[in-house]
Amino acid sequence: MPVYEGPTIDEAIAQGLHALGLEKEAVDIEILTDAKKGFLGMGKKNARVSIEPVTIEEPADTTELAEEHSSKQVSKVQEPRESVQLTSHLVELDEEEAVKELAIYLTNITNDMGVPALVKIQHESNGMIVMNLETGKQGMLIGKHGKILNALQYLAQVFLHRVAKEKLSVVVNVGNYRQKREEVLTRLAQRTAEKVKETGRPVFLEPMPAFERKMIHSALSKDGYIKTHSEGEDPYRYLVVEPAKKYF
Repeated sequence: MPVYEGPTIDEAIAQGLHALGLEKEAVDIEILTDAKKGFLGMGKKNARVSIEPVTIEEPADTTELAEEHSSKQVSKVQEPRESVQLTSHLVELDEEEAVKELAIYLTNITNDMGVPALVKIQHESNGMIVMNLETGKQGMLIGKHGKILNALQYLAQVFLHRVAKEKLSVVVNVGNYRQKREEVLTRLAQRTAEKVKETGRPVFLEPMPAFERKMIHSALSKDGYIKTHSEGEDPYRYLVVEPAKKYF
């Protein structure tokens, strides 16, 4: 991962973004060391950061088509119940039946998108259900900044809410995207916390699924100087990171 230096962290980041010709949203940034002023000119050190482009396969024409399809699917599930086209047997299902029906549902969606995927079901020890979509065109099911994958995630969760007789939580994953995303969110949480402490002002993060907001909340839960809460309505609900008033 390339390393860039500057008199401050912000300037080091600016140097790296200029060298790569990218915007901040298109890279992963990790702060390696902060700058040191030194004493009488001795021991002065620049801030060092590592910057790596976020690389996701995104063929322009097919990805736009997939995103359009996902957007239409999301709008469908926000309409009345019959828009999901549930048949009489798809209600009050137990967990095993509901998850099997969800696998069929996701298979049909990916086929309609022209990106057929094999759906593999994984049950986590914390009760989370993971639907792994295996395909040779991963980028087309992930989309820019995970936009398509998050749309599929939203569809899957709504589907389970409507057919299962008990509350179930699901994560839709493609390859190791979610694992990489968790690493990115952990670094985002740390950077955001530092920014809030420096400025004393809240930071509003981009909309993200509930389980991603929970990751950031968990990462900051032990920091007494910071508090978090969510605002907005799904799928556009976002996290607010703000200073704990008693310290500011």
